[in-house]
Amino acid sequence: MKTEQAASATAALGAWVAELDVASVPAAVLDRLSLVLLDIVGVTALGASLPEQRALVDAWRAPAGPAPLIGGGRLVTTDAAAWLNGVALVSLELDEGHKYAKGHPAAHGFPAVLALAAELDSTGADTAAALLAAYEVAARFGRATTLRAGAHPHGSWGVPGAAAGCARLLGLPPGAVAAAIDTAAGLGIAGHFASATQGNPVRNAWLGASATSGLAAARMAAAGMARTTGTAALSLGTLLGSLDAGELAADLGTRWDITRGYFKRHASCSFTHPAADAVLDLRSRPGFRAGEITRVLVETHALGAGLSDVDWSNRLSAMFSTPFVVATAALTGEIGPESPLCDADVRALASRVRLVEAPDLTARLPDERAARVTVAFADGTSLTCEVPNPVGDADHRPLTEPAVVGMLEAWLPGPLVGRAAALGHALPGLPRVGAALRELAGTEEKEPN
Repeated sequence: MKTEQAASATAALGAWVAELDVASVPAAVLDRLSLVLLDIVGVTALGASLPEQRALVDAWRAPAGPAPLIGGGRLVTTDAAAWLNGVALVSLELDEGHKYAKGHPAAHGFPAVLALAAELDSTGADTAAALLAAYEVAARFGRATTLRAGAHPHGSWGVPGAAAGCARLLGLPPGAVAAAIDTAAGLGIAGHFASATQGNPVRNAWLGASATSGLAAARMAAAGMARTTGTAALSLGTLLGSLDAGELAADLGTRWDITRGYFKRHASCSFTHPAADAVLDLRSRPGFRAGEITRVLVETHALGAGLSDVDWSNRLSAMFSTPFVVATAALTGEIGPESPLCDADVRALASRVRLVEAPDLTARLPDERAARVTVAFADGTSLTCEVPNPVGDADHRPLTEPAVVGMLEAWLPGPLVGRAAALGHALPGLPRVGAALRELAGTEEKEPN
């Protein structure tokens, strides 16, 4: 029965994706898509600039092809671009996310869709529809899935989003789109959250795998090798957790999840952001004296209560350490892509940060991901700040396009951010997207024949 329900919901998704036309999409949704695309492109390019990412690209030995390594200065094969861009996108924990999906819908689908659109030289309208399909399908699978304790969301429920977007680009009929989505639901990764907190880069690779698995599922459907059997009920709903199939097709075409996401201004796990925002608020108040902090109490919800490690070993593990984030925010005023990892003062203050779950904050999930921070000083005084959601959430001080552009340009000088912003606005009306997407590589290489 569960597989039948999942199959029915997947069929409904397939029909919706196949018929999705941006001409009928509300303007506000297209505006948000433009902003999400800007964020994804900018953050991917920032990740591409990391030495370890450049080394990975060199080791990949990808042949020349039609798809850009965004910010990477190369044009490579579609699959290589999808995988490598997916890894770069999440390497600095700055990619857009969604609290109701409990993860990152755009990161799961956009790398695959953009790479395939460059290969196909798709129309702007089809590319915009495919990106929307990727986001909405991934977000719905995220809403529907409750992963087992300890499971990381990267590379699991979001793979169907990548498949949906790629199937839409390929122009597959409803049944084939549904089959691509169903197949992708059986290609998820069972990754443990501790891989992130321990700083294992395999966690970044899960998004590369999502992109290439989505491509594979769409191609299987195009070849007639895919079926719709309700696979999600078995993989996501049995092995990896539980699945509420009713969430998959709820309010299709009326609720646009892409408008409910968040943008990140700190290079760290989103669960650490409310605490960082609270510290930055306190830092601006009279009486805050960073050099006299004796202890910091961070109260948070159940989802973030485990990020308490004070012995980070690399940037990935630091980005999943609330003590690192809080100490860095208190002492430097920002948590950026280049925040120092080995500063003695940061480590000393981090050792005095206590992270606990507060039942009253857990009770406010999922609408709020709140934190309450109390900073105590040597003279016996203290300051407290509570925030309901991270800055940048659609429900709490959302970031506008000028704010996102300014943030990205501060980290990523050069013309790419401007190109990405212009592409986002022009996308639905572009006759073809191949050349514009290849410009995102930041290279003047000739286009492939």
